[in-house]
Amino acid sequence: PEDAAQIARTASNAGEMALVMKKQRYIRLGGDIIDLSKGLIMGVFNVTPDSFYSESRVSAKDVFLEKVSCMCDDGMDILDIGGFSSRPGAKLPDMEEEWKRLHPILKAIKSNYPDLPLSVDTFRSEIARRVVGEFGVCLINDISGGAMDPLMPETIADLDVSVVLMHMKGNPATMQKQPTYNDVTMEIIHYFSEQIDIFRQKGVKDIVIDPGFGFGKTLEHNFEILKKLEMFSIFNLPLLIGISRKSMIQKVLNTGPDEAMNGTTALHSIARFKGADIFRVHDVKEISECLNLINKLIGY
Repeated sequence: PEDAAQIARTASNAGEMALVMKKQRYIRLGGDIIDLSKGLIMGVFNVTPDSFYSESRVSAKDVFLEKVSCMCDDGMDILDIGGFSSRPGAKLPDMEEEWKRLHPILKAIKSNYPDLPLSVDTFRSEIARRVVGEFGVCLINDISGGAMDPLMPETIADLDVSVVLMHMKGNPATMQKQPTYNDVTMEIIHYFSEQIDIFRQKGVKDIVIDPGFGFGKTLEHNFEILKKLEMFSIFNLPLLIGISRKSMIQKVLNTGPDEAMNGTTALHSIARFKGADIFRVHDVKEISECLNLINKLIGY
């Protein structure tokens, strides 16, 4: 009887997770409303010299365009481009250096892939204005959730684009210096409730939330957030996760980023069952296959 009861509880929990997955959520990318029922894949490239994963760094235009082509073929839905590294301890470039890195890459992409939805990873409102105005970027991915530039909420409202609000404790230079929380998941939820309200008051309509794995969190914090990821469905907003090849995988498996693909896929599967909608990844083909299998299981 005890075994039967445990099986029943497990089945019930699986059903609850399926319901979390099947909540209807959407994201506006440019003029299109995208249904997130089957998950959305955000490919990532960094036009920086010091990103933690070397394969995500690009400089030569031809190499970059070839990689973009492969990612599109593999199932990428949107491309996220960053002009600065947000790895722990990273020194942020000034605004003009960030723009200098982004401009030629964005120009090349728009010339060769005019219909590819683009996201730019920036916390600066002026960079947001430039990339949306000049290149039609449809999503601003702000690692500070609007906290590092007070003009970001009204800028996003004025530009009428979607925004990712990520949680980060401190800034890239300080975030991993003994981060502490009483209850990491509840503190992040409280943070989002405040930041979402700030952006809503300015008139921002389309918001995505990202709990910020690795940004001011210990290994234990990261796995606690993943364990309780379904709690973020309280906002009924698209939920983005960025765990691709990160140290939370490397530390457990005693490996480096180049060998962290298997662990990445495992955690992506868990996150999908717990309600993640958007996956910011370095490896598009692998997460595409992962989502296809899970969607088959759930019935999509």
